[in-house]
Amino acid sequence: MLIACGDALIDFVPTRNAEGREAVMPAVGGSCLNVAIGMARLGAPTGFVGGVSTDLFGRMIADHATASSVDLGLATRSDHQTTLAFVRIVAGESHYAFYDAETATRNWTYRRGTIPLDTVEALHVGSTTLVNDRGAAETTALIADARAFSTISFDPNCRPNLVKDKPAYLARMAEFAGHADLIKMSDVDFAYLFGDEPYQQRASALLAQGTSLVVVTRGNHGAVAWHAGAGQIEVAAPKVEVADTIGAGDSFQAALLFALHKQGRIARQALKDVGADELRRALSFAANCAGLTCTRPGADPPWSHEVSWRW
Repeated sequence: MLIACGDALIDFVPTRNAEGREAVMPAVGGSCLNVAIGMARLGAPTGFVGGVSTDLFGRMIADHATASSVDLGLATRSDHQTTLAFVRIVAGESHYAFYDAETATRNWTYRRGTIPLDTVEALHVGSTTLVNDRGAAETTALIADARAFSTISFDPNCRPNLVKDKPAYLARMAEFAGHADLIKMSDVDFAYLFGDEPYQQRASALLAQGTSLVVVTRGNHGAVAWHAGAGQIEVAAPKVEVADTIGAGDSFQAALLFALHKQGRIARQALKDVGADELRRALSFAANCAGLTCTRPGADPPWSHEVSWRW
């Protein structure tokens, strides 16, 4: 099983009403839930760990996840309200306003012994759950138990408007990176975390500390990855007509993890030993899945029948 742990929320996605005025449309989102949905839709056995409300929006989240074959048996249902995020597109980038006080996601607690970690091939973490102290501490405890069994995947998916103490946040992200076998971040995330530092320099430092694979996605400029054995690999982004970019990075992450799972390269040692050709195919598949997500509004990753790929 592949597992994503973290945020599940409702995005209010920008649209237009019949009169052409600005409006918003509710859509299930949350970076880590999006990753779980993306992996499950492609055909991997997938579970989600995190807080899901029993309110109206929480029921939307649960129905959406279940319809995508995500196992919610490991999630924690509660009557705390659902996190809401309002989205605006500025210069092609998605900007978010979060309403996340005392929500089901914020109140999630890792229940040691409730997750069959010996069956978990990979655990993905990241995004808004790691901004607050409680979410970060609970996720850290889960990683500590999972590392003996599972490859750890990490995407910081930074949300600067939620960060109150940037130096502390940067230190926290460095700590999570130190536990990760696979790190993926967007170019925007990279700039927030590392400023003008060259990609290669930071990737080399991360590989030296034990990470196996570092990936930076760059929108329509494709993605570039670094691997200790396979070296540097760059893949192009497909040319598509973009509806919006919401969930594109999550779709990339989900497809990359699925592809490594499909290739038998998701386990920690197998990931260390992956070849350049295998890695290029996995990255190209991920880029194409992200491109397809961009052609439709909201976080709507592709299903297996929508993508064909020769492994």
